[in-house]
Amino acid sequence: MKNDCVFCAIVAGEIPSFKVYEDDCVLAYLDINPFTKGHALVIPKVHSAGLLDTPAETLKEVVVRVQKVAAHIKATLPCDGFNILQNNGAAAGQTVSHLHFHIVPRFADAEGGAVFTPHTGDMEALKALAERLRF
Repeated sequence: MKNDCVFCAIVAGEIPSFKVYEDDCVLAYLDINPFTKGHALVIPKVHSAGLLDTPAETLKEVVVRVQKVAAHIKATLPCDGFNILQNNGAAAGQTVSHLHFHIVPRFADAEGGAVFTPHTGDMEALKALAERLRF
């Protein structure tokens, strides 16, 4: 755990989150500034800044969980598809230096198609959705 990392603080329970999945390797929770309904983050519990400094074995385990969480979100919402995003470095849009994957559900009838436009999340709606998606 890195002391100044917000995601490490979430893993440690120091900052609350709307968890949808957790095991010994990862934590998955709803993004509080979602692009779409059900937008979730999957993070390893062990700190690494990004893709290139994450040990291969850790990365393998995280990606297996990304697949599992994405399948669950797609079936449970349901949604018509999803994007998986993983940013590395500020120039690529990474705002938290802790490896994380975004699962962004997509809906066929949504205006704007696959445009990424975050909006401030409704905390009560996020809480209810996290409870619905938790497994």
